Amino acid sequence: MPNGSLESHLFQKNPKILDWKTRCQIALGIARGLEYLHEKCRDCIIHCDIKPENILLDAGYNPKISDSGLAKLLGRDFSRVLTTIKGTRGYLAPEWISGIAITAKADVFSYGMMLFEIVSGRRNWEIKYDRMNDYFPAQVMKKLSRGEELLTLLDEKLEQNADIEELTRVCKVACCCIQDDEGDRPPMKSVVQILEGALDVIMPPIPSFIENIAENPEEGSPTPGF
Repeated sequence: MPNGSLESHLFQKNPKILDWKTRCQIALGIARGLEYLHEKCRDCIIHCDIKPENILLDAGYNPKISDSGLAKLLGRDFSRVLTTIKGTRGYLAPEWISGIAITAKADVFSYGMMLFEIVSGRRNWEIKYDRMNDYFPAQVMKKLSRGEELLTLLDEKLEQNADIEELTRVCKVACCCIQDDEGDRPPMKSVVQILEGALDVIMPPIPSFIENIAENPEEGSPTPGF
């Protein structure tokens, strides 16, 4: 792919800064790709390793989901698949870490974690001054629950140039996708509809692992995948 990986644009020094419109296009394209894998193939395909490194960008910055080395086929007559191979730390759903057979909702969790990184332009977990409250998903949820300004959390390279309604929608979708209980996470079909503006989204509850960080900042784990 001529424009490399999403990871190279978000976290590495790259002369091309992805503007907000392009980031929204990429987020929606990935959601559509996952919807296809989960719901439109003959068998459900769980990618199992959704992260910026595995999103490649073509000449028009349209995303392509790559690296299916960990992918699992889930026949339509089955609801779960057991896999002992884990994806990338930081993007793993809590049930997967617990050793439970997974569903396509494991990809939804990873997608939500990646959405936060598309917004911030940095890894979700970058400790500054040894403060646990720098965990980006926790910052987003705190501001959303308080009705505070979100533009201050946007990737500083964008200089707050983003549509606030779109930004709020993307952040709420990310919060929905990382819910503790997989049943509370939306299917990718709904994620696509929300990002397209065809479906409303409400602010979900704060996941327990984020609440634990807030209550025990010196002891909490930044994410169930770390």
